Amino acid sequence: MSYRALARKWRPRRFADLAGQEHVVRALTHALERQTLHHAYLFTGTRGVGKTTIARILAKSLNCETGITAAPCGTCAACREIDDGRFVDLLELDAASNTGVDSMREVLDNAQYAPTSGRFKVYIIDEVHMLSKAAFNSMLKTLEEPPEHVKFILATTDPQKIPVTVLSRCLQFGLKHLPPALISGQLERILRAEGVEGDNAALALLARGAQGSMRDALSLLDQAIAYGNGQVSEAVVRGMLGTASGSYLFDVLRALGAGEGKPLLDIADDMAARNVSFDAALQELGVLLHQIALAQVVPEALAEDVSERAQILALAQQLSPDAVQLYYQIAALGRRDLGLAPDEFAGFTMTLLRMLAFAPAAGGMPRESQAGARRPAAPSGAPTRAVPEQAQGVSIAVPPATGSNVLLPSGGEWHALVAKLKLVGMAKMLAQHCELKTSDGVRLALCVPEEHKHLLEKAYQERLLHALREQLGNRVQVEFSVGTVTGEIPARIEQKEKEQRQAAAVAAIQDDPFVRELVENFDGRLIESTIKPVGSKSADGKGEQTC
Repeated sequence: MSYRALARKWRPRRFADLAGQEHVVRALTHALERQTLHHAYLFTGTRGVGKTTIARILAKSLNCETGITAAPCGTCAACREIDDGRFVDLLELDAASNTGVDSMREVLDNAQYAPTSGRFKVYIIDEVHMLSKAAFNSMLKTLEEPPEHVKFILATTDPQKIPVTVLSRCLQFGLKHLPPALISGQLERILRAEGVEGDNAALALLARGAQGSMRDALSLLDQAIAYGNGQVSEAVVRGMLGTASGSYLFDVLRALGAGEGKPLLDIADDMAARNVSFDAALQELGVLLHQIALAQVVPEALAEDVSERAQILALAQQLSPDAVQLYYQIAALGRRDLGLAPDEFAGFTMTLLRMLAFAPAAGGMPRESQAGARRPAAPSGAPTRAVPEQAQGVSIAVPPATGSNVLLPSGGEWHALVAKLKLVGMAKMLAQHCELKTSDGVRLALCVPEEHKHLLEKAYQERLLHALREQLGNRVQVEFSVGTVTGEIPARIEQKEKEQRQAAAVAAIQDDPFVRELVENFDGRLIESTIKPVGSKSADGKGEQTC
């Protein structure tokens, strides 16, 4: 006998055989059992998720010789003929090939006649969104008031293109993408029934490659069986799909954690020499980073049977959570932009170099790529910085630095120091809302008022510490607390200076002879909100460019 593709051989013939789409199966089963049947159904969803399969099972349920049932017998003449595609009262129409109004009129004209051998005439119209506007208009009346013996089952991958007038006349079901775990489980059962050897890692790769489509998964499985000469292993599937092996991706993340650029390029060269798909490699890297993030936040969510689980847990300890999130974001964007790169190799290596350039180093700031030198990362044994407490008066300490004392500012000099710091955004706001309580040889004690305690995020603390060490030396340490501010903080000082400059500018305009003449002789009015100081100095010593 000729070979049958797995997608055809293992196509479900009963609702009980379907993998996934339980919400659709449940609704249809209840409707069939209670015989509360609608005249038109619309199944939407991407390719290979079961739209046509469910439509055919529903057609059997309606025409099974045992009666209308949610469990058709599969052995009567009607069930067998529907399975074989030769049931005279079941018409499957491909709207992509029959888009015109003439084809639709022919279908509707035939719908008026009673079924030949079945209980219902069932019309399955696939890719219904491809019908022309005239064809849709011609079927509206029949959809609204069809003959009692007619059932319409429409299927589409793009419901947005279907007129609302048609949608409103159908009972609509949205079929979901199938999760990789469900697909790999189904592939395992099929391999076992086929007597073919396969490992879980290979099936997981096939399930991810199918992107939610069971039909695509079975087609890939067929291809893998042929490629591996009857054996489906991880190496076989990776070779077939061109995906990167796990060792490559683990090596990439270890090199990123160590802040080393040359090993990254060496890995990319090796992958290119083995014709690895860089698009698939970035997809697999995203999967691995997701598993690492799970291991960091919810370790129990990482399944026990995940391949290379020990290495994932080790990387979860080596990489910081913010680095993992950053790498994931860059990998996703790099994959999206891969088609815009000069070539895939350039796009992949630039993605890795972007991860390296923006990876958090000691102090929480991005690493700076300088000529021949890189700032050393924090030692792996360094204590973890505490998350800010939200209670008043609780101290939040930054790890101490060792060495000789450095010159630290007094309270009156804190404002001037903040103006010199290379800070932006929320880290700058944190510095501006701190009051310097005390300073000794190596330590600054900073206090943040209660209303601004939300600024005490770990990342903002680290950026402020990094900026202070750039100004005062690497031996500086900082202690934060939430409490009452008794003196002037830089933000208030800057606000007062700004108000003083504004008042001076308004007074200068008011005292100008020309302005006074306009006001007195022409009933002019001075709009103070439009006056801005010109050439005045801000707290950082830079002239304002407003006028």
